This record gives sequence, C-alpha cells and structure tokens, in this order.
Amino acid sequence: MSDYKTIRLDIADKVATLTLNRPDRLNALTPRLFQEATAAIDEAIAAGAGALVLTGEGRAFCSGADLVLDGDDALPDDLGEVLESSYNPFVRKIAALDIPLITAINGPAVGAGLGLALLGDISIAVRPAYMLLAFVNIGLVPDAGATWLVAQALGRTRALELALLGEKLGAEEAHAKGLITRVVDEADLMPTAQAIAAKLANGPTIAIGMIRRQIAAALTQQLDDTLALESANQSRAGFTADFKEAVTAFAEKRAPRFKGE
Repeated sequence: MSDYKTIRLDIADKVATLTLNRPDRLNALTPRLFQEATAAIDEAIAAGAGALVLTGEGRAFCSGADLVLDGDDALPDDLGEVLESSYNPFVRKIAALDIPLITAINGPAVGAGLGLALLGDISIAVRPAYMLLAFVNIGLVPDAGATWLVAQALGRTRALELALLGEKLGAEEAHAKGLITRVVDEADLMPTAQAIAAKLANGPTIAIGMIRRQIAAALTQQLDDTLALESANQSRAGFTADFKEAVTAFAEKRAPRFKGE
C-alpha cells in the first residue's frame, strides 16, 4: 500500500478502512489529506474492496478544516478556491461510489468534519461523540456538503437552528432526530462498522451501488423521474448473476452466495 502521511488505509476481507490520521490536530482537514484520501479510495477499489469504512484516529472523528497551517496546505484568501479544488471533488467522489460507505464516528464531528461523517450511507457514532456545525462561530458558512446533508436529514427548521446557533448536538440526540443511524458504546464502534461493511461487501454489490445513488437522486427528483430511474436500474439488476443466484437460492431454500456480478 502507498505511504500515506495524513490517512491510513487497511484492506481485509473486501472491506477497506480509511482512517483520518492526524490525531494531534484532531484529524483536521488539509488539501493533502483530501489528496491522500482520494488516492486511498482508488487503491481500495482497485484491490477489490466492496465496502468502505471511514473513521478517525484518536479522540476525534474530524475537527473540520485546519485553520493554522502554512505552506502548500495554508488556506487561501479566497476560501471558495480550496472548496473547489479539494473539498467538493472529494464529496462528489464519495457520492458517485459504486460501493457503500460506513462512517464510524469515534468522537466529535465538527464543521466540514460533520459533512464527512454524514456522507455515510450508514453512520455509527459512539455515545460521547457530538456533532457541531461550527461555521457560524468563526463567521463562515457550512461546506463539505453539510448544508445539503443536514437539511435533507433534519428539514429546514432544525437545520437552520444547528447552522445559526452553532451549538453541539450529542450523539443520542442526533440519532433521535435522524441525523445519524446508530449509536453504540465505544468498544462496539469498529466491530459494528466492520460487521456491517462485511455484510455489504459480500452482498449484491451491483444492486447496492445503484440503490445508494437511486436514493440520493430521489431526494431531488419528481416521482415520474424516480419511477424512470427505478425501471432503468431494475432492468440492469435483473440481468445480473447475483439476481439469478438469489432466485436459485430461494428455490433451493438456502442463503444466496453473491459474487458482485
């Protein structure tokens, strides 16, 4: 595997685990981190990974953008430039993946870090974790897709409350409001995330890839557009070897053995 400086990549049994690895900076985001994370995802897919787990090293998931670096990673005067060059391409890459993403939120997810946490198709947080749209506290606006992700999950009024007040939202409350999907004890975080990832990685991966994009599209489509997309995707899914295996397994009263074909 490549020698990454800001992230760590581990691949085992078709599951790739990408760990943000700047614990001394609470895994704060830099252009280099996005470059390495993008390369790691490409490496994982090339190695045959069927699911991706994203987590953080140390006591935080991600504290958002690193505001105090210099050199190549220093923030430009025009912050929109770094969004267009680093943040947005990464979010779009995640959205377009053919494999599912599980986010294992091991601690605070703040600012753009919250955006990354909510990119998960399934998001699991430890009980002490909290979510924070911190942008207003430093005179900025939400980015890394957090505006869309939070508004889609919570609706207009709750999203505005989080964004305008810049207050912490505990993991339990975030789960109760539908912002994340599961809350677990700290010892159970990675075993739970890895078990879910393994199940998905060994499932009908062609269908899984279409499902994640189909649901994302439905959030902004009219019903007729969604019906058309369902028809097109179902046509493709119906010709897969996995569907044929599922039918055979049903007739033989056994569990299907999917191959992602």
